[in-house]
Amino acid sequence: MAGSEGRAGPPLIREAFERTVRLVSSARLREAAMAPLADDSHELALIAEIEGVTSGRLIAEERGLGGLAADELVHGVPHAHFINASFAYARPREPNRFNPANRGAWYAALAVETCIAEAGHHLTRALDDAGDYNAVVEYGEMIASMAGLFVDLRAMPDHASLDPDASRGYPAGNALAALVRGAGHNGIIYPSVRHRGGTCIAALWPNAVQSVVQGDMYRLTWSGTREFTVEAL
Repeated sequence: MAGSEGRAGPPLIREAFERTVRLVSSARLREAAMAPLADDSHELALIAEIEGVTSGRLIAEERGLGGLAADELVHGVPHAHFINASFAYARPREPNRFNPANRGAWYAALAVETCIAEAGHHLTRALDDAGDYNAVVEYGEMIASMAGLFVDLRAMPDHASLDPDASRGYPAGNALAALVRGAGHNGIIYPSVRHRGGTCIAALWPNAVQSVVQGDMYRLTWSGTREFTVEAL
């Protein structure tokens, strides 16, 4: 890829990751909240139909949503709903580092410690806003493989998209991600901004996420300060 001023851009490489890790809130791993309200399969089907009216993932799977087309989503593979949800549930008025406000991405890392550092940072920022550092959050690992063409920022820690200040890093990251998606590449490999030495991957297409299985569980606890503890369950 070439830079906007003719400079060489980040390298494009063909890479295969046998094991990547993403953390998902334990609330998403549990039985659907309305399922206990159904007495039989017929009632459960009716409830599912009601849920489909408001579920961003189900709407996206049926007819697309925001910047996501329905035919981009995956079906008939293990944990397809987790993959699709990560793309359908973007934050409506706020982009992340490598995805816009109307389209999500599958953010993962090579080590769970990197995932914990990243998740812990963002949750601590949320607690900053709330002014209350008392919280307990549980996460489950979603382990996946990935292979294909990726833009590689690992040797470019000073790339504008990796600026720790979101007001600078996120717009640069979204500009890069738009180029990567436009070229049809799988995603972006980059050094973790929150975990020194960690490696992250942003998969920009649902079908780039393969062979998903659930892994271990972790509990993050804040007890009155910004520092949090981690417990494997």
